[in-house]
Amino acid sequence: MKLLIFSDSHGNVANMEDVVRLECPDRILHLGDLVRDAQRLQEKFPEIPVTFVPGNCDGYRPDLPEERVFTLENCKLLMTHGHAYHVKLSPEAAVRAARAAGAGMLLFGHTHEARCEFRNGMWVVNPGSIGSLARPTYAVAILVEDGAVCYLGTA
Repeated sequence: MKLLIFSDSHGNVANMEDVVRLECPDRILHLGDLVRDAQRLQEKFPEIPVTFVPGNCDGYRPDLPEERVFTLENCKLLMTHGHAYHVKLSPEAAVRAARAAGAGMLLFGHTHEARCEFRNGMWVVNPGSIGSLARPTYAVAILVEDGAVCYLGTA
């Protein structure tokens, strides 16, 4: 299963559309800022499931969970925007939460700084900002029976 991971689109749906056409994912994950962008993307590509969480720029959204923990292809994921874990200071609180949830992959945004690393048996992935005017970035995770492979891309 190929996951396309976006964060911090900040109104730039066109960049996401271009990357969806390039990467041809099985599923799209949007890590917030802005939820309405994820919803617009879902309308553009109704055949691709889109899962999203709100970010700090989305305001209070009692209708949406601030984070999601779920399993795809035997890989447990924790997805969050990251602001509640203060990831701009350090991702360590989010890493601890993902480990406590038994996740094999932590997905967070908020910092606009792309990262993709395998740390002690867990992927720690931040797709950066797809809405960036200077260097829009995203992440891809390929899930297979015995694990995952992740990489970063630029739009």
